Amino acid sequence: MAPPPSIVPGRTGVSTASVSAGADVPALAAEVLTRRFGDRIAVDRVSFTVARGEIFGFLGPNGAGKSTTARMLTGFLPPTEGRAWVGGIDVNRHPSAARRHIGVVPEEANVYADLTVRQNVLLMAELHGVARAERERRCTDLLQTFELGARATQKGRQLSKGLRQRLMLCMALVSTPQVLFLDEPTSGLDVASTHMIRDVIARLNREQGMTVFITTHNMDEADQLCHRVAIIDRGHMAAIDAPAALRGRVESRRSVVVKFAGRAARPEDLLPGPGMEVVMLPDGWRVFSTEPGPLAQRIAARSTELGLRLESLNTLAPTLEEVYLSITGAGRGPA
Repeated sequence: MAPPPSIVPGRTGVSTASVSAGADVPALAAEVLTRRFGDRIAVDRVSFTVARGEIFGFLGPNGAGKSTTARMLTGFLPPTEGRAWVGGIDVNRHPSAARRHIGVVPEEANVYADLTVRQNVLLMAELHGVARAERERRCTDLLQTFELGARATQKGRQLSKGLRQRLMLCMALVSTPQVLFLDEPTSGLDVASTHMIRDVIARLNREQGMTVFITTHNMDEADQLCHRVAIIDRGHMAAIDAPAALRGRVESRRSVVVKFAGRAARPEDLLPGPGMEVVMLPDGWRVFSTEPGPLAQRIAARSTELGLRLESLNTLAPTLEEVYLSITGAGRGPA
């Protein structure tokens, strides 16, 4: 996904170009945010900004510090050190004012079990001071968007996890927040709910310019949705950039995937020499190279010489998962 015009890829700040009034003020900012729990440092001097109209991914495994950072940004957890701002409002000094500009969807859906779907949304609208007539309109629109209209009279306790998560999004969006916080929004959901939630997030950002902050350990989700991604590793910021730029840092993980129609060749028959990393596939193999284009041409030419039929021959950029493993060293043994 291409970044909006206010974002300078590869930087943690925003440009002076305005996308709306006051666009020079970031939607979110963190300055040396730190959180300790006893002797354990959960988040260690994390700093970044999120531009207005940006979908920003906070990527890392469970326990990396993602949710702790999000709770500090939303004012639900005070930092041990550092500061956070929402739309220029200091979250620690003015938490109530800051929260008026945000919507939060936690990983575990906290819907009111004894209220109906519609009542849950209307209650949240009332708590945020939305006028009565406007509450009804927004509620109806959101239930339609998330395909919950037919379930409007069902109690919260009757909903599946995927439906509860959709309801939580309705509750978070009914106040039309400037910034939407999503903590692992599709974790453990069915395929239909996952696709719907991702589609709605992208549409809200595209059509309304909503800023979205997503914590996730799902690499594909971050790659598909986010303009920029921050990688957090054991409480430290390891990298921050656009997904494509992050992939560009790991040139050694570019590759060629070759699949054969019929008899498959041995890698040593087609490759220029030994020592190349090869992963065998059921009907072919994947070979890693810093120059996949020329390598693919060689493989095609050698296949023709040997009378082999290729079903497909593709060059691949590294996945975000491979980037994460390379940057953090996760999965590698001791040096």
